[in-house]
Amino acid sequence: MKIFIGLIISLGLLFASVDINNASKSELMKLNGVGAKKADAIIAYRKENCFNTLKSLTNVKGIGNKFLEKNKKNLIIGKCKR
Repeated sequence: MKIFIGLIISLGLLFASVDINNASKSELMKLNGVGAKKADAIIAYRKENCFNTLKSLTNVKGIGNKFLEKNKKNLIIGKCKR
């Protein structure tokens, strides 16, 4: 039973929410379909624009609606620190 509970907690930490306005490159790369280039593109975009909605993430080149559907449970929009 202890092993099962530990596994559930570990999985929860693995799939923790990622704040698209403040996440580091490595945090962004934990999202499904985000590698180094997409993480860099997200960071570059948010330097000029805050993400106000999840849909605004599709303004980043290479990110579309399929990406949002796959990751929407793991995305949050925190306060923009531009």
